[in-house]
Amino acid sequence: MDLRSDALQILKDTSRTFYIPISILPSGLQEAVASAYLCMRAIDEIEDHPTLDNPTKAKLLRGISLTLQAGVDGFPVDAFAAGFSGYENTLEEVTMRIREWSLLAPETIAPRIWDATAAMSDRMAYWAENNWKIYTESDLDRYTFGVAGAVGLLLSDLWTWYDGTQTNRTLAIGFGRGLQAVNILRNHVEDLGRGVSFFPDGWDANNMQEYALRNLALADAYTQALPDGPALNFCQIPLTLAHGTIDAIANGKEKLSRNDVMALLEHLITFNLKAG
Repeated sequence: MDLRSDALQILKDTSRTFYIPISILPSGLQEAVASAYLCMRAIDEIEDHPTLDNPTKAKLLRGISLTLQAGVDGFPVDAFAAGFSGYENTLEEVTMRIREWSLLAPETIAPRIWDATAAMSDRMAYWAENNWKIYTESDLDRYTFGVAGAVGLLLSDLWTWYDGTQTNRTLAIGFGRGLQAVNILRNHVEDLGRGVSFFPDGWDANNMQEYALRNLALADAYTQALPDGPALNFCQIPLTLAHGTIDAIANGKEKLSRNDVMALLEHLITFNLKAG
């Protein structure tokens, strides 16, 4: 199986939210976005790992960052091996294969993905060392920028690289923050079970919902300003699912069911066909 097909299969296994929008992207852009997603999923699996302690997470994440910063025209076969030594049977496949994902993107944009992943890996290491202690809304803004708002900026760069599409970068940060805030809401009970809360002091689910909706309004503005094309087709899908998840949580559900997801996507496709 070639790397692109393999990447799409790993993507399908790890994220139903992003597999669909990435799978419909045109050649070139698809490899770039898949590379970015899988590199970030690789480090995310370390941040969320159930058995690694926080100092080990920070060490692994900083090692990945330093390796990515050393990239020139790619990475030697064993570039990440030293950093992963001793953890080969602990880390997820998507993490162990980060070198492959880093090489999936076209070479004219790949270094931008290495840069974004290296920076995010450093920020995740900081949060791991501090046990994700979020005291204020500013702390929450820092965290949601570090792991998601910055992804919005990267996506904007990918759209511009591919076909010149221009975007509002402030709204791009809101796009990432909004999706992350919905994830925080959805996973709150599970996170508490591992001793972590992303809610600032004194906040309850209603406060986090308001924060999510405020950022989703920026995400809506970001998406509505996109011209017809791959960027719009991509962004509409996770944004639709994020709004659907907020509605489901407000109605007492934990998350969207697979049937809910398919119904929302069918509605979106029907709406776009009518609009077109």
